[in-house]
Amino acid sequence: MRWLFETLVGRTVVVLLLGIATVQGTSLWFYEATLNSAAVLANEKQLAERLTVIYRTVLRIPQRDRDAVTHDLAGGVIEAHWSLQRRAVADPHAAEAWAGLRDRLVGLVPAWAEGGLVIGVDQANAASHLAAISMQLPDGSWLNIDLLASHAHHPRSDSTILSTTLLALGVVIAAVLMIRWLTRPLELFAEAARTLYASTDRVPVPETGPWEIRTLARAFNEMQGRIRRLVTARTQALAAVSHDLKTPLTRLRMRIEEIGNGETRASIAADLTEMERMIDATLSYLRGDRSDEEMRPVDLVAIIETITDDARDAGGRASLDAPRSIVVFGRHLALKRALTNIVQNAIKYGDCADIRVRAEPGRVRISVADEGPGIPEAEMDAMFEPFVRLDQSRNGDTGGFGLGLTIANEIIAAHGGTISLENRRERGLEVTILLARPED
Repeated sequence: MRWLFETLVGRTVVVLLLGIATVQGTSLWFYEATLNSAAVLANEKQLAERLTVIYRTVLRIPQRDRDAVTHDLAGGVIEAHWSLQRRAVADPHAAEAWAGLRDRLVGLVPAWAEGGLVIGVDQANAASHLAAISMQLPDGSWLNIDLLASHAHHPRSDSTILSTTLLALGVVIAAVLMIRWLTRPLELFAEAARTLYASTDRVPVPETGPWEIRTLARAFNEMQGRIRRLVTARTQALAAVSHDLKTPLTRLRMRIEEIGNGETRASIAADLTEMERMIDATLSYLRGDRSDEEMRPVDLVAIIETITDDARDAGGRASLDAPRSIVVFGRHLALKRALTNIVQNAIKYGDCADIRVRAEPGRVRISVADEGPGIPEAEMDAMFEPFVRLDQSRNGDTGGFGLGLTIANEIIAAHGGTISLENRRERGLEVTILLARPED
């Protein structure tokens, strides 16, 4: 059901169905109301003419034959009797309901306007008759008419409903095809936006279709070009900054050898080392994950095994629980860089890194748990911001500039994945990474 409200096609279908149902229901009601109204008017006219014919026929017949002839003239919805007494009893409700018939009868026999015409109920047969009409003859006798039914109801036509339903179905199908035709270029835009990051080559969107789509495609391609030029300019600027900053630092490192005080020389050398590390970390963050490396299938487990072995060789505690192989679509070096940052953080600040990798439907889950003090819940989101460190809960002697998680988060997000932090119930922090993977 969510599809009906989340996609343009679904919403169009819902709106069309509601609109067509409303129009169809209103049209059927108006059609039947008009048809019934026309039928009522036609029935009143025919009924008035038939009653007048019976009345005028009875006038020409001797009294002894009138009742028999009256019975012969009746039929259908009319029961007719001739008698010396009036059987209809005036009734306000009946008079109001049959006002149209009365007007027609008076129009055909003007003498009834002064009296001699009673429309009401027949008290002897009130339950089985809709109305009773008594028409007085010139000799004082009465022609009594009982109406069984006068309003013919026209049932709803099944063919009408079927035809309008087929029409509605045709409109919906045409609308769906039209929307799919219009939204297909939007899918191309979405695909181009994804490949804008994944590919080093510009992938222009075809500038075809309606004028509005062509305009949008042209603007999107221009945006791609500007982004490419911006990335290229930033990469060149970063390379220049790296060279310009490291050259004077190298000269300073050479000149401190001339300082006679060994303690001062060591302090300055430590400061220069820290400056170089800070510059490298900052440039690495600003450089981001944009490189000439193409997206391709990579073995994620092999990458994590290499990171785990490197951590053990450096003297850290690291364990890995993973299947033999899990293939994802991504950049090998970028993923290795992101996962290395997370594993190194766990070892630095949590004394160990327990890594667990599991394949799930359509994705892979990587969990890295440590045994450190964890992170306050209020500071979880801030940990992904650049240059943020929690010195009160982390060891300040371990180094770092608060960029490891930031870089890892940007790389994983660029691969369509997510990173989440959660304090473990027993002790420590657990970092969970979710990455998309091809279905088996």
